[in-house]
Amino acid sequence: MATTNKTAKTTSELDATKQSAMEALDKLIEARGHFRAAAEEAGLDLRDEALQRLEQGKARAGEYSDELSEYLQEKPLQTIGLAVLGGFLLSKILSKS
Repeated sequence: MATTNKTAKTTSELDATKQSAMEALDKLIEARGHFRAAAEEAGLDLRDEALQRLEQGKARAGEYSDELSEYLQEKPLQTIGLAVLGGFLLSKILSKS
């Protein structure tokens, strides 16, 4: 009779532990869903901000491109001189001697 009570108690404890583990797993899965939703929302916010900055960068690049184009047309000899100097320096940097 004592063995039966002990077995029943052990089975009861196992069932309670199993139930607790299942509840903890359910809560963990639910929390994972909340974290995923929060991360997606934060990612969308970062994505929108990144797209805005990209558009600003494109606008600035367009402005600089226009200024550079004007400079190239106004001062062609200086442009050629800078290109030659840049090429010379680059060749010295990349050469092995």
